[in-house]
Amino acid sequence: MKKIKRIDEVKKMGKVRLADIAKKVGVSTVTVHNALAGNKGVSEELREKIQSVASEMGYQILSERKQKAREAAGEASYTVGVLIAENYLAQYETFYWKMYQELAVAATEKRCFAAVEILRKEDERNTLKLPACVEENKVDGLIVLGKINKEYIVKLTETARIPVVFLDYYDKDFAKDAVVTDNFYGTYLLTEFMFEQEIEELGFVGSIYSTSSIMDRYCGFLKAMMSHKKEIKPQWLIEDRGELGQMGFKLPKRLPKGFVCSCDLAAYMLIDKLNERGYKVPEDISVVGFDNYLYPGLADREITTYEVNTKAMTKVALEKVLKQIKNPKRGHGMDIVSGHMVIKKSVKLK
Repeated sequence: MKKIKRIDEVKKMGKVRLADIAKKVGVSTVTVHNALAGNKGVSEELREKIQSVASEMGYQILSERKQKAREAAGEASYTVGVLIAENYLAQYETFYWKMYQELAVAATEKRCFAAVEILRKEDERNTLKLPACVEENKVDGLIVLGKINKEYIVKLTETARIPVVFLDYYDKDFAKDAVVTDNFYGTYLLTEFMFEQEIEELGFVGSIYSTSSIMDRYCGFLKAMMSHKKEIKPQWLIEDRGELGQMGFKLPKRLPKGFVCSCDLAAYMLIDKLNERGYKVPEDISVVGFDNYLYPGLADREITTYEVNTKAMTKVALEKVLKQIKNPKRGHGMDIVSGHMVIKKSVKLK
């Protein structure tokens, strides 16, 4: 068996991107990243093919000597761990997997590497075992995607002697170094859009206490409702997921004229349930979501939504952890990245 050759750095030349190489080879951008970075999970045959195609397309693979020269000049290369809880990967190709792919690409552009690790439910909730990449000192910093158990966060931040940055989650006590989208204002805009279309009888679909993101989205909805002095009926506040994140909900007998949903998947499931009961969207009931992302394989419901700028968020998170790696006094606090509303066809226009 051939020894895996580690490519310590990849330099982008001209306008060729990892996505271009991936398209030509017929693999994902993450596979290209791992192949060129010398990471595990890629066969030797595929690795050599990707390296060959990359060279043909204008990517220059820097030698170990050149890499050491750069490090001596202060241009060090770092490895950043990316931790994703197992429950986020239970169904479909998840939103967080998309974020990891963008992190991997952004890391390559910063001349560093992104190594993903899945946090098992048993470790997160019972054993509190630290990620292998942290225990084995394989990473210089860590980015955690989404909400995880607070006890685990406390142990991780107190034990790991590396910077830890949270992406799409924050907590004032345990997860202060964070990057999030503008959940509050985004949902406020969506709810105001409903009022502009004279849809004033509204419900909210989302488990408010499950994540900080959903809580903030509900607060944005609440602000708009209070601004218009509208009552929020308890039966129209619908939980959309269980304790471990599994999606599912039931509808009350009487329904409002519109629903603001915590994410596009909740909106997608809601539209299916409304159709089953004979309602048409948007003719009978209007629906808005959040994220502007549905998993591959799901039909496009043309849901009006708020698009999360995942590329900007991942770049900010990466910059944040790299700043802390280079100088522990820098890169702290929370960053909010704005997105924008995307108007499609799930809201009845006046």
